[in-house]
Amino acid sequence: MDPNAPLLFFDSGVGGLSVLEPTRKLLPTAPIVYAADSAGFPYGKRSEAEIASRVPALLGRLVERFHPRLAVIACNTASTIALEHVRSALDLPVVGTVPAIKPAAEISKTRVIGVLGTEATVRQPYVDDLAAKFAGDCTLIRHGSPELVELAEARLAGDEVSVAAIKAATQPMFDATDGEKIDTVVLACTHFPLLIEDLRAAFPGVKYVDGGPGIARRIAWLTRDQPWPAETPPGITLFTGPAREPLLASLATYGLSEVQFL
Repeated sequence: MDPNAPLLFFDSGVGGLSVLEPTRKLLPTAPIVYAADSAGFPYGKRSEAEIASRVPALLGRLVERFHPRLAVIACNTASTIALEHVRSALDLPVVGTVPAIKPAAEISKTRVIGVLGTEATVRQPYVDDLAAKFAGDCTLIRHGSPELVELAEARLAGDEVSVAAIKAATQPMFDATDGEKIDTVVLACTHFPLLIEDLRAAFPGVKYVDGGPGIARRIAWLTRDQPWPAETPPGITLFTGPAREPLLASLATYGLSEVQFL
C-alpha cells in the first residue's frame, strides 16, 4: 500500500465533514480527498433511480483520478440507495453510512425515537429493516427536512443561521403523534451533526445519535495494518460542478486546503 494513497470521502455537499472529523482524530496523517457532488445537490430531492446510477458512475471517475485505498459514502441517502451498486462496481473497500437506529434504541428510555434525515432517506425500506432488527419495541417518528440540509450548507458558507430557523425545520417531528415523548433523535443525514449545538439549544433534554464516530472506527479497522505518511498532507476538496462553496476557512478546519473540480 502506498502511504500516500488517500481516503476518499463522498457526499452530495458538506455533510460528510461530520464523518471526516472523527476519522481525522483516529488517523491524523491520513491523506484525504473530500468529494462533494455539488452538481447533483441536494440528493434528498432526487429519485432513487437517479442516485442509484449517478453515485457509482461518479465514484468510478474519482477512483480513477485519485487511486484511493478506501472510499467512504459519507451520505445516508446515497448509502441507503446506492451502496451495493458501488460495492459491485469498485474493486476497493467501500464504507457506507446508515442511520444509527441501533445505538439510539440502546439509550432511549421512552422508547420513542425521532429519525431526522432527508426525505429520501427516511422513506427507505432499509430504515424499516433497521427498525425491525434493532428497535422492535420502539416507536419511530420520521421527519425529512431538506431545510436543515440547506441550513448546514449555509453555515459552512459563512451565513448566519439562527437557532429559531433550525427549530422550525425540526419542530414537525416533535409535533407528530407521540412526538412529545421523543427522548432520542437519530441524525440520519451527515449534514445534521454540523448543527448539533443548535439542535441541543432548540430541543434541550433530547439525546442525539449519529454514525460518524462508528464509521471512523470502521475506517481505522479496515486500514489498521497500512502505512501512512509521517506528516499530514494537504487535504483536497473536490466539487463536481459550480456550487455555493463553503468558506475556505471552514474547510481548513478539517485539514482541507486545496480545491479542485471534476
